[in-house]
Amino acid sequence: MDWEELEPRQTAPRPRDLDALSIRELEDYIAELEAEIARARAKIRAKQAHQAGAAGLFRKG
Repeated sequence: MDWEELEPRQTAPRPRDLDALSIRELEDYIAELEAEIARARAKIRAKQAHQAGAAGLFRKG
């Protein structure tokens, strides 16, 4: 077994150094993060809808 197989496939991104950012840059960074959160939530909703549709196919009755 290769040790690389035991490593996580994707590592968490390192937090940005916020001390070096201006107020405007911090606001822009927050907007980017909020957009990414919205994208992730939309993907969750789509996957939940897909899962519910698949579950409906296999329901008894």
